[in-house]
Amino acid sequence: MINLVSDTPKMFSGLQGFLDHLPDRYPELIKPDMVAALVDTIQTRVLGLGETVVKSSLASLINLAALAVYLILVPLLVFFLLKDKQEMLMMFKRFLPKERRLATKVGEEMNQQISNYIRGKVTEIVIVGAVSYVTFAILDLRYAALLSVLTGFSVLIPYIGAAAVTVPIAVVGLFQWGVSPDFWSLMVAYGIIQALDGNVLVPVLFSEAVNLHPVAIIVSVLVFGGLWGFWGYSSRFLSPPL
Repeated sequence: MINLVSDTPKMFSGLQGFLDHLPDRYPELIKPDMVAALVDTIQTRVLGLGETVVKSSLASLINLAALAVYLILVPLLVFFLLKDKQEMLMMFKRFLPKERRLATKVGEEMNQQISNYIRGKVTEIVIVGAVSYVTFAILDLRYAALLSVLTGFSVLIPYIGAAAVTVPIAVVGLFQWGVSPDFWSLMVAYGIIQALDGNVLVPVLFSEAVNLHPVAIIVSVLVFGGLWGFWGYSSRFLSPPL
């Protein structure tokens, strides 16, 4: 992140140089005054964004102080909840009916299924992030570690996360290589990673969480995706792990 912030002025200078050469490449479509106006607009927007960030930071000092308090209190609360778990459960059970075998069985199954789901999601994040880092490093992409972390966490939000992370990856690739074969190789590799994650890795990992064979999950994706399109395809991500 530090490298990205320090290289931002160079990126802006590169963008400005690219825009300055557009009138020479396309003299019939783009005029120099159009480029100058566009550059001035970008500079104004960037300065305005910086002003907004500074004002928001000053206005949110109280919220930052409250956040610091929560960062101390919440870990302490979690520690005591884990330390005295059995005592608290016994105290809570006094208010429940004595005959609760069905409720206990359902609670145990829910706990197991949710644990499987969380474990599968964490494993997916680690695998996607690691594969992305290796791919970006092989392609010699800048900020490979930062972009691979973003790619790993993007799996938490189906489709939207992958689409959102595509933007910084594409921007960094464009500033590094321009519209070249290296850039298209990067985008193809990123698309392959997302496709393998959604169609191979997720069915294998979450077959345990939903007590289904990976073949059943893949077939359901194909069938419901064909029936309902986007919503049918994404239903396997949005449904609860029970």
